Amino acid sequence: MEVTCSKSDIKERLYQQFARIGKCLSSDKRLEIMDILSNGPKSVDSLATQTGMSVANVSRHLQILLEAKLVKFHKKGTFVIYNISDSSVTQFLSSLWNICEDRLADIKLIKDELEVQYEGVRNMSKNDLMLKMKQDSLVLIDLRPVEEYETSHIPGAISVPLEQLEVFLQTLNKDVELAAYCRGPFCSIASQAVNYIQEQGFRAYRIEEGVHEWNAYGSPVSAKATI
Repeated sequence: MEVTCSKSDIKERLYQQFARIGKCLSSDKRLEIMDILSNGPKSVDSLATQTGMSVANVSRHLQILLEAKLVKFHKKGTFVIYNISDSSVTQFLSSLWNICEDRLADIKLIKDELEVQYEGVRNMSKNDLMLKMKQDSLVLIDLRPVEEYETSHIPGAISVPLEQLEVFLQTLNKDVELAAYCRGPFCSIASQAVNYIQEQGFRAYRIEEGVHEWNAYGSPVSAKATI
């Protein structure tokens, strides 16, 4: 039987395919887009607003991600809505963040800068949060956009996007204890929000874990089906 290709040729072509994903992830902006999409579907316009890029640039990055099958899209009326392709990509991103935090000292320095900026902000552990929610002694708020909350959220949390926080606090008595979370340990919005809540005279805590971390610990999340 005639052999048409060598084992080394097969291996070379195999690693070339693996490298397609590596090249796709070599852009910080594409990583940011994937991180945002891992929290819920977004239109190109929404991604442009959240990343500070032009619609044209976002579209180019999305095309590269599509070719690598890391994202998918569907049409909703006249809008094109993008989403992460499946849960395995989200899990891969979480693993990537963990490896980077473990191996790159600069990431710890950046997190330390955030803590210094909001040094009065107190964190609450997952176990303490679960206990207080079981006792119904704390209000947990999800600071992400409403569509992300509707896609998936920590059970018992209520949706209070950051831009609605001021009005929401006006409906509460000052003896209410609050905790807030956003998109996980690298998101500064939770620290910013808790700092503001404390300045308004409330007791408040930052929850470092986001929905993905919560799910990774084996705790269920509330979600509705998405396309």
